Amino acid sequence: MVFVLFILAATITVIAAVKLSTYADVLSERTSLGGLLIGTIFLAGATSLPEVTTSLTAIGINNPDLAVGNVLGSNLFNLLIIASFDLYFRKKQIFKGASESNVYTVYLGMLLTFLVFVALTLKLPYTILGIGLDSLILLAVYVGGMYLLSKKASSTEMEVAEEKELPETTVSLKKAITGFGIAAVVILITGSALSITGDKIAVITGLGSSFVGSFLIAASTSLPEAVSVLIAIKLRNYNLAIGSVLGSNLFNILILIGADVFYGPATIIGAVSSVHEITAIATFVLSIIVLYSLVRFKLPRFQTAYWLPSAVLVAVYFVSSYLIFTH
Repeated sequence: MVFVLFILAATITVIAAVKLSTYADVLSERTSLGGLLIGTIFLAGATSLPEVTTSLTAIGINNPDLAVGNVLGSNLFNLLIIASFDLYFRKKQIFKGASESNVYTVYLGMLLTFLVFVALTLKLPYTILGIGLDSLILLAVYVGGMYLLSKKASSTEMEVAEEKELPETTVSLKKAITGFGIAAVVILITGSALSITGDKIAVITGLGSSFVGSFLIAASTSLPEAVSVLIAIKLRNYNLAIGSVLGSNLFNILILIGADVFYGPATIIGAVSSVHEITAIATFVLSIIVLYSLVRFKLPRFQTAYWLPSAVLVAVYFVSSYLIFTH
């Protein structure tokens, strides 16, 4: 029965998150909040809502491994999403059509991932006002990085304006606000259900919370990102496809910081298994591959078959998943 409830919760989460993303896009357009950076943050936040509820509910049931595994596993799975669609739509060469601003997003994501790995390795016990020192450092880097990204995004506004325009929506602002609110409530409920049923599955199967959080729940809560990427590629908006996923990975680090705030007084990173170090390392390696995919067209000496980097990324993902499972 618990497996049925998990699948049902995952299905409803996907449907609601897709609606949430759609209405978020309408709100950003009709409230003059458009633009590359704002659009990416808006969509990233919308599709990352399942991760928010899942991680916070995991804290509520005192399962920090599930909370951390969900966040890091989602980041790992999000990069798999990019690579998988790049392979499937390889003739479109989505990385070739992406804006340079995505490169800076990858850099920030790599820095944050590296800091998470260091925190997982050192497990510093220090806290300030009940918040881990490692989380405060992550927050400072996140805020500073987003500020620099906003400055970079403003300098590429002309480039964004020249991109293919999306069809104008007929959804009213009132309907978008109402729909967004309803979808958000649904996400809050189903995201919590994912955590509770996932925790029970971890006990029943003996797989452990770290693996279930890093793979099963993380994959389920990342499905909205997958749908968003697919829609963006179909619309030939490759910046939105890549930017939404990279933005979600940044937002997920913010979720990890929030989970630490609610977990107190001890640090959440200090309470989890060392297996999460594998997930962090794998995410960093996959980010390097994505970075290469974005910049290689400017590096004539380092050209390879277009599909090769994404194929390597997929292979590394499954190898890392195996290592997490057998750890």
